[in-house]
Amino acid sequence: MKQLKWFVVLMLSALVSLTFMGHAVAAEDSEQLAVSFSEKRSIKLDLSIKQAGLKRFRFDSGYTFNYPDAVRGIYLTGHSAGGSRFETLVNLLNETELNAMVIDVKDDHGNLTFKPDESSPFYDIAKNYINDPKEMMAVLEENEIYPIARIVVFKDTVLATKRPDLSFKDGNQVWKNNRQEAFVNPFMKEVWEYNVAIAKYAVEMGFMEIQFDYVRFPEGFERRDDQLTYSQGDYENHELDNVKKRVEAVTNFVEYAKDELADYGVDVSVDIFGYAATVEETPGIGQNFSRISEHVDVISSMIYPSHWTNNYFDIPVPDKEPYRLTVEYSKVENEVLAQLDHQPTSRPWIQDFSAPWLYSGATFIYGKKEVEDQIRALNENGIDEFLLWNSGNVYTEGVDYTPLN
Repeated sequence: MKQLKWFVVLMLSALVSLTFMGHAVAAEDSEQLAVSFSEKRSIKLDLSIKQAGLKRFRFDSGYTFNYPDAVRGIYLTGHSAGGSRFETLVNLLNETELNAMVIDVKDDHGNLTFKPDESSPFYDIAKNYINDPKEMMAVLEENEIYPIARIVVFKDTVLATKRPDLSFKDGNQVWKNNRQEAFVNPFMKEVWEYNVAIAKYAVEMGFMEIQFDYVRFPEGFERRDDQLTYSQGDYENHELDNVKKRVEAVTNFVEYAKDELADYGVDVSVDIFGYAATVEETPGIGQNFSRISEHVDVISSMIYPSHWTNNYFDIPVPDKEPYRLTVEYSKVENEVLAQLDHQPTSRPWIQDFSAPWLYSGATFIYGKKEVEDQIRALNENGIDEFLLWNSGNVYTEGVDYTPLN
């Protein structure tokens, strides 16, 4: 029954009416399968759709968005997208060269940030942060703001709690990191299907791009590999060591997601640690920069200067030298991407926040100059797109986001 549940989730976006979009797919006169998600809800599936593999399907949300000359975006939580800050951030984009928003659809805890129809299998994991998704999308369309849906994949405390068999166990308990966050298991294809079904939901909302984040195992997993209990699923009998198996699982998820979304007419992007571009592959988390890049339209390295160890690229304190750090990273990334047959668009995440945890004394403060230095360094190295990260969604005023113009 559990297997059927996630099959239903996978097929949902092509088969179920979305109340906030008003689109429906009519069932043909063919064999039907009814699956209950709760005592109150059931959904009928057309089995012929499964046989067709959902190919040749393209969804029209009813909204019109055009890809900008170059994406220059900011990040919004569900709270910001559905609250009073939304108007402020829309005004910021209207008054500057910024033109895109990355909005949480599935957040860092594993919750949807809006309430779908009660018949949805995602209803129980949803929060009402964005009260009116239709109105939000209409505002984005009216202001010509390019919409990108952020979906946090394998960091998912909600799903791990509901389905410990899809997570990692420490004894009899679901394992959590020191921030009390749980992860689900990238080896489990049910988890793949679950997240791609949510991605299709986002497409139907009107988003033009799906950005998958936390496409990885937990940090430091190589130190916990022998301590935690988990399934390797179909990878159990692969003739690979555990490091290579993790790389295969993460890469295969990205390839699967790109294939599943291919006929929806949207771009697929993945957030990835910046240092992944500087090594063959990350031993614990399973990220291989080149292999992931081969399967996406956009690769978004998180290159925040504060996140590099001291003396990386021979820079004593990278957080204090955002221009130099970004230049050195850009050179490496350009070299790696140039070797690929399929080169995605590079759109790094850059830093618009200060990092007091790095300093015992006065904190090096990020302001207008530091943000512009990162953008200038990218532009000078042929990278025209970027995304600004500030977890509180408060962005520096007065920044020139096209400093070379």
